[in-house]
Amino acid sequence: MTWLITGGAGFIGAHVVRAMLAAGERVAVFDDLSTGDPARVPDGVTFVKGSVLDGALLRETLSGLGIDGVVHLAAKKQVGESVERPLFYYRENVEGLRTLLEAAADTGVRRFLFSSSAAVYGTPDVDLVTEDTPCAPVNPYGETKLAGEWLVRATGRAHGMTTACLRYFNVAGAADELLADTGVFNLVPMVFEKLTEGGAPVVFGDDYDTPDGSCERDFIHVEDIASAHLAAARVLGEREPGSDLTVNIGRGEGVSVREMITLIGEVTGYGSAAAPVSAPRRAGDPARVVASADRIRAELGWTARHDTRAMVASAWSGWCHRLPDARR
Repeated sequence: MTWLITGGAGFIGAHVVRAMLAAGERVAVFDDLSTGDPARVPDGVTFVKGSVLDGALLRETLSGLGIDGVVHLAAKKQVGESVERPLFYYRENVEGLRTLLEAAADTGVRRFLFSSSAAVYGTPDVDLVTEDTPCAPVNPYGETKLAGEWLVRATGRAHGMTTACLRYFNVAGAADELLADTGVFNLVPMVFEKLTEGGAPVVFGDDYDTPDGSCERDFIHVEDIASAHLAAARVLGEREPGSDLTVNIGRGEGVSVREMITLIGEVTGYGSAAAPVSAPRRAGDPARVVASADRIRAELGWTARHDTRAMVASAWSGWCHRLPDARR
């Protein structure tokens, strides 16, 4: 069986490629390189540069490479940008997915894994978010992910594809320096950037109903994200055509923003220099978003292996790899 991994030159996608190769799966990568890096694609892996909006190229790729399954990670994912450019996000994330699914159906693809997000839940007022928690996204990015789930499931039922929607929580870490996240859109790299530029990390909101007043999140190592994709890919081969699996990918453990910043100070050696400053709450930030990991454990036999210290240490190694010595 051969898998096509869209977005396979990106931060998460490159980790999925490595995990599947290490497990003996055959893979190919499809990426437009808008944020991906071709250096992340391992030697010997077929790489096709293209957009998921290009139906003709997708059909040529899927049929020409004999693709049996697709892992779809290619998407735009900046929440703030999605608010400013909703039409762009709906085109890239929803129309791109529709085009890919149409090409997959036309070429006989039987399995389809969709990269979704905890953003589909919006601001849940629960201690642990289960897959049955109502979905109420609060920004266009989350809306496109929820619409994508609907589209994937409907297509699977109509065309006999076995599908899975994997809802990521807060991804951090790196398997090695070359695969590190080069974006500065999530908490860990945002703190790294502040520290290495001589600034103070920022906590947005210090009056939430949590033990230390800052938001609590479920942080998950990117290597665990990758191993969950591998587990889902293998389980899909055992399920009935047209069936769907929807699972959270998280550790089921809440870590506050302040706790994470303190840990970053310890791991990086910045210590008290990492003391944060407070800023007003950001609109739409819930106090606590932590996954229930019960379903993924039951359905896939999967459990996260890495703790937050491992996430921070590996992410810091990757961050330092691309900085001048004087700024480390």
